[in-house]
Amino acid sequence: MLFFFGISHFFSNFALDMRVILQRCSRAEVRIDNTVTGAIGRGFVLLVGVTDGDSCADADKIARKVAQMRVFEDSEGKMNLGLHEVEGAILSISQFTLYADCRKGNRPSFIKAARPETAAPLYDYFNRILREQYGLRVETGRFGTDMKVDFINDGPVTILLDSAEL
Repeated sequence: MLFFFGISHFFSNFALDMRVILQRCSRAEVRIDNTVTGAIGRGFVLLVGVTDGDSCADADKIARKVAQMRVFEDSEGKMNLGLHEVEGAILSISQFTLYADCRKGNRPSFIKAARPETAAPLYDYFNRILREQYGLRVETGRFGTDMKVDFINDGPVTILLDSAEL
């Protein structure tokens, strides 16, 4: 019984950390009402999820990891280069659905996603840190709107970052 308590405790805590899905891309754009609001060439598409209890410290940890991530190939074909070396950029998209709970029924619950009044300022802070502290070009969609994201996942390379694990 203690074993099962430990697993459920782990998973309940896992859902309480900022999450980002990083996808290496050769190009990406986001459209709102058929208007491009952000577009990049080579770089990262970031799907950013915020939950209650996340803080600037969580955003700082993930921003540092994103800025230092080396997943572009060098001259020997090894993933050894970062965004700065390849003159890459970021397309950052708010993504509350990263906190979907699909354990019951067929319609996900999003109760673990932070409310907009909490999530939007932290999402903006995360993007500002990437720009100001790490000198990266960051394009975005618009928080809380219906967006169409189009990109080519290069590799494919897709990495899940969770602030609790950094």
